[in-house]
Amino acid sequence: MYFVNKAHAGRAVRTALTVAAIAFAPALLAACMSKEPDVDLATYVEQTDPADALYNQGLANLNAGRLKEASRKFDAVDRQHPYSEYARKSMVMSAFTNYRQGNYEEAINAGKRYVQLYPSSEDAAYAQYIVGLSYFRQIRDVTQDQKESRRAIEAMDEVIQRWPESQYVEDARTKVRFARDQLAGKEMQVGRYYLERREYIAAAKRFRYVVENYSNTRHVEEALARLVETYYAMGLTSEAQTAAAVLGHNYPDSQWYKDSYALLQTGGLEPRENSGSWISKAGQLFGGDSGA
Repeated sequence: MYFVNKAHAGRAVRTALTVAAIAFAPALLAACMSKEPDVDLATYVEQTDPADALYNQGLANLNAGRLKEASRKFDAVDRQHPYSEYARKSMVMSAFTNYRQGNYEEAINAGKRYVQLYPSSEDAAYAQYIVGLSYFRQIRDVTQDQKESRRAIEAMDEVIQRWPESQYVEDARTKVRFARDQLAGKEMQVGRYYLERREYIAAAKRFRYVVENYSNTRHVEEALARLVETYYAMGLTSEAQTAAAVLGHNYPDSQWYKDSYALLQTGGLEPRENSGSWISKAGQLFGGDSGA
């Protein structure tokens, strides 16, 4: 009887283990096959928040100066409720909070996406303005590359052209003028470099570009004076005299004009305009630059 009971007990244990293994196998198999990460409980709870609650939390954090948390809330609205009105509002607020944090690429992407999706909305001009500001804040010294200046001009020009009645147009024009001044400054810096090395043709090309394309910047006076210097050094006295005449006509009290006049006098020359010269034609456009 003892041996019968022992065999029976053994079979019972094996049966229990088999049943447990069978019950556990599907869960084990699923765990092995699944490559998905564990669900973050905090994320799950956040996804249950309604769009208006997340948006208002974002505004509250923004007002309190908690910009990172505000960005997280606005992004959550856009991600979890993509077709809601609050998602539209959150998108432009996300652009703003990223701009305030100095996350310019994120701000630019959010602003561009908003304008693409909602070009006729009341906030479209503001979103585009943020794009322009984000490029503007990255403008570098004139000794460095000026790609941000070009992009800022493009973005702000779009504000001016597409939303001419918006409240952002006046500042957009100011930013465009500054960025154009940077581009002119870069041309002058390169032109001076060539002039110092007596590479006169290359120098004249840069100075001419400033006169023809950036006539309403603060660099045009120097550009004309440098043309007087460059052309005089090249023996192109007629062009040098014309450049000095245009400089004197537009900026008679300029120190650059006084210096140019003195340079011509060393060769027994005076400023004299040649109406057929490109410099005279460019001088007629001073004050009418489209970027001003």
